[in-house]
Amino acid sequence: MNTLVIDIAVLVLAGFVGYTVISKVPNTLHTPLMSGTNAIHGIVVLGGLLLMAESSGFLEKLLLVIAVAFGTINVVGGFLVTDRMLGMFKTKDRPAAKDGESKP
Repeated sequence: MNTLVIDIAVLVLAGFVGYTVISKVPNTLHTPLMSGTNAIHGIVVLGGLLLMAESSGFLEKLLLVIAVAFGTINVVGGFLVTDRMLGMFKTKDRPAAKDGESKP
């Protein structure tokens, strides 16, 4: 059987499974889960950088540069979302009491 057909079938099945799994996640858990899994794109960045040394054609190099760029954007975005989300749970400093007022 042609490997292209198998690759396309795996891609389509992975898309259906991914959509089914993500659609079952409640909205309150979506941001923490996605911010964590976006950091996994570091594997894409590392793989793209390793393959860049072995690539020979212009199209290969162009696709690898695009993959590394999008992977880097996803990694940085994942960490920014996580930092913002964790910032919501930090306690805020109370304003200093004025002279003559007692602290609670």
